[in-house]
Amino acid sequence: MKKVRWTALGATAVLSVALAGCAGMSHRDRSTATGAAIGGAAGAVLGGSTTSTIGGAAVGGIIGNQVGKDRDRKR
Repeated sequence: MKKVRWTALGATAVLSVALAGCAGMSHRDRSTATGAAIGGAAGAVLGGSTTSTIGGAAVGGIIGNQVGKDRDRKR
């Protein structure tokens, strides 16, 4: 259980640093990447398996993409 939490924390930290270099991305792209990172971390913590991590990242990315699309329309 502790290994899964450390893995999720490490993945979140790596993705946070990677997202810092996303200055040239559109709002929708940033929302997709952020959603995937949050979903992947949540999947790892809640499910504890690689499958749940990948599933969480996929669902989070889809949700983030849709949120970003809505915000881009409002601009």
